Amino acid sequence: MSKLVTKPNIPEADDFYAELLAMHNGHSKEESDAINARLILLLSNHIGDREILTEAMQAAKGNS
Repeated sequence: MSKLVTKPNIPEADDFYAELLAMHNGHSKEESDAINARLILLLSNHIGDREILTEAMQAAKGNS
């Protein structure tokens, strides 16, 4: 059984965060929300592990 990784695990995290923010430049709130939803679905599909995805949803809600 896998466990959700919650400790820092992204190389060059500051650069990634800047890229994530830049992805939203020039978009309305509604467009940014749609971009985020598509990104979540793409990454969820890549992860593919329902237990990990459920654990991530609970952690995002603050119920971890």
